[in-house]
Amino acid sequence: MSINGHPDHGPMRAGIAVADVAAGLFCALAVMTALLEREASGKGQWVQVSLLQSMISMLDFQAARWLFLKEIPGQPGNDPPTSIPTGVYPTVDGHIKIAAGEQAMFKRLCDAMGADDLWNTPAYSTEESRSENRKALNRDLSERTRQHTSAYWLELFERGSVAAGPINRMDEVFADPQVKHLRVAQPLVHQTMGPIEVVGQPFELSRTPAQMRSPAPLRGEHTDEVLAEAGYSSDEIAEFRAGGVV
Repeated sequence: MSINGHPDHGPMRAGIAVADVAAGLFCALAVMTALLEREASGKGQWVQVSLLQSMISMLDFQAARWLFLKEIPGQPGNDPPTSIPTGVYPTVDGHIKIAAGEQAMFKRLCDAMGADDLWNTPAYSTEESRSENRKALNRDLSERTRQHTSAYWLELFERGSVAAGPINRMDEVFADPQVKHLRVAQPLVHQTMGPIEVVGQPFELSRTPAQMRSPAPLRGEHTDEVLAEAGYSSDEIAEFRAGGVV
């Protein structure tokens, strides 16, 4: 949290359960690694994953800044530590993300915006100088981007091969044509809620495609089946229920 948020404020949490998701993904990778190793050794092994270690692994280059250089990363807000301009910029009707820190990318950005004055400004002439003068550059870019809509800029940047994208609300995410093309939202029928949609698998397999067959079970929905598979008789399960055990 110490590397999230704006430097004028305190630590900021992420908007999703990063630790939980990361640990789950690392656990899946660890299990697959162990299974692959078993093909060679014929032996099984314990797999251990922790929330703490997963979060530290997700720190990526921020952790490397400390381990390599003994730099303590701060809160950069929407700016990356390097590669300026990269961040969030206002428009008439919202905000967009622009990533144009590398020299050729910054040139494409200036060309697309008709901003020769920015390209010819000495303080913005190199990647290093743009990083040093990030506040001024972001202010100059924001004055321009807020003059038109997000759609206007994104269309312009698409033609100019500028790395940019929308910042969508959740409803806009699932209304996006590419999201619909990928069939991210999968239809299901919930036991109590009726027809719903859930997020499908984030990958596709050509021979064995994933299927969303049923929603998550209600609490205790499959208790009888689980106990039966464990060897308990129907009478024993009834006794458990009568005694409040299940």
